Amino acid sequence: MKKVGMIRCQQTEDMCPGNTDFKVAKEGKLAFEEMGPVEVIGFISCGGCPGKRAITRAKMMVDRGAEAIVLVSCISKGNPIGYPCPHYANMRDAIIKKIGPEIEIIEWTH
Repeated sequence: MKKVGMIRCQQTEDMCPGNTDFKVAKEGKLAFEEMGPVEVIGFISCGGCPGKRAITRAKMMVDRGAEAIVLVSCISKGNPIGYPCPHYANMRDAIIKKIGPEIEIIEWTH
């Protein structure tokens, strides 16, 4: 079972407890279809706009065993309010630069 670290939008923490993210990860559905069920080893926010803390937080989770970093749907798709993060691409690219291309980035959950 692959270990993943999830990063969520700090702006949506008071609107969404992340239960659907955990459910699809546990069941290996939607974004996890190809890899099957995963173990979530961390679930943390981006740190707030513009998401600079997400870079060091992703690295921290990789250092603690994450084999993939998941940028959950509140960041990439804007769930539940339909407003994707305007800093998403920069955040994703900076995370890839920091942790290296060998660590998989999953860009959504549900």
